[in-house]
Amino acid sequence: MAEPTSGEGYQRGLGTRQIQMLAIGGTIGTGLFLGAGKNIAKAGPSLILTYAIAGLMLFFVMRALGELLTYRQAEGGFAGYAREFLGPFWGYATTWTYWIIWVTTGMAELTAAGAYIQRWFPHFEVWKTALIALVILFVVNLISVKLFGELEFWFAMIKVAAIVAMILIGVGVLAFGFGDVGDTAAVSNLWQHDGFFPEGVSPMVMTLQMVLFAYLGVELVGVTAAEARDPEKNIPRAINALPIRFALFYLGSLLVILSVVPWTEFKGGASPFVLAFDKIGIPYGADIVNFVVLTAALSSCNAGGLYSTSRMLRTAGVNGDGPKALTRLNERGVPVLTVVISALVMGLGVIVNIFVPEKAFEYITSVSTGGAIMVWTVILVAHQGYRRKVRKGELPASDYRMPGAPFTTWMVLAFFAFVTVTIAWEHDTRIALYVTAIWVVLIVAAWPVVRRNSRRAEAAAAVADPVKS
Repeated sequence: MAEPTSGEGYQRGLGTRQIQMLAIGGTIGTGLFLGAGKNIAKAGPSLILTYAIAGLMLFFVMRALGELLTYRQAEGGFAGYAREFLGPFWGYATTWTYWIIWVTTGMAELTAAGAYIQRWFPHFEVWKTALIALVILFVVNLISVKLFGELEFWFAMIKVAAIVAMILIGVGVLAFGFGDVGDTAAVSNLWQHDGFFPEGVSPMVMTLQMVLFAYLGVELVGVTAAEARDPEKNIPRAINALPIRFALFYLGSLLVILSVVPWTEFKGGASPFVLAFDKIGIPYGADIVNFVVLTAALSSCNAGGLYSTSRMLRTAGVNGDGPKALTRLNERGVPVLTVVISALVMGLGVIVNIFVPEKAFEYITSVSTGGAIMVWTVILVAHQGYRRKVRKGELPASDYRMPGAPFTTWMVLAFFAFVTVTIAWEHDTRIALYVTAIWVVLIVAAWPVVRRNSRRAEAAAAVADPVKS
């Protein structure tokens, strides 16, 4: 039986294996399986370096979040720390920004699922697949967190097993020369076709936006803390394993497929993994990989699009940043109303695919990346606020500390600022900044109305826990 947590009402329905796989599932999605195709065509093998740099930066973000999580588990994860160390406005802004990020990311994943289905059913429109997938995942999230965790566990297992198998098959092609590309497969493909930077450094830099989108979801570990068993042990363990996962799933897979198939063979709009197995010529290999990348899209939509958004909406209700009705849980500990709201808004992605299917994925992912940079920045700044209080002796120090802070903190913040400039540089991604500007205006405009509820929630929390307040 899952036990209810004190105060929050959630159930501790996520075990160790589910937390570990949720951490993996959140970081292997459409950004890698579909977005990498366009980026390979743009930057060639140098894309591998982009993934390595971005992965290092996100690891530091997660170490900062891990230090906060081991200091104290906050309602809503990093949104709670933003409220504690930066003030009520930032808690409110982070909560709603993270919600809109994953709503739009869920739209992107549903778009990708529709694109994958077209391999088998080329005349079946993308929006129809997106709608069917959304309804199925919506029902799963309504039942219980345990069922959600079990589904996500198997989604992640399929992805992990498939990527490992793809890497092993690729290594086999390189070592033994089997398959249709056996004669041309070689590690030298990484530099033989106009070098490691075939288009120069600038195109590599311009891939940062999509690469960061590929890592979106790594912070989901923080959202699961309220529903995780033994989070003090499981959360650091999941974060510490991130470098190995990044090296294997991102760098390892890209190194292998770009060695097996020259980068000049790839094009945007298609999964590089499916294309690579088409080239290798293994019977039904490309269809199997297409099933895997479809699973990856559904997994990311399940974990981030519906699970995290519904929990963030409930956080808004708990903190007074949204209607009190958002806090309601059913007898299984599921915030039904917030799941319904998130699913309805994600349905807008279906509409986008009806009217602008050729641009839907790029528009949606650029908006998600812009919002994610904002949230990751808030995590780092909140961590700095925590460290200041520790130095003053006002709060206990965590045993799980971010390495190299505050130098590493400023390094990552500078990196995020640089990526924001690259988003503004290209016409197709610049829309993210316009949407972000509109979102900021809406957040600021709504704050005076929300602030009254927020103050009532703070007063109620002070009465309930005068020591913490």
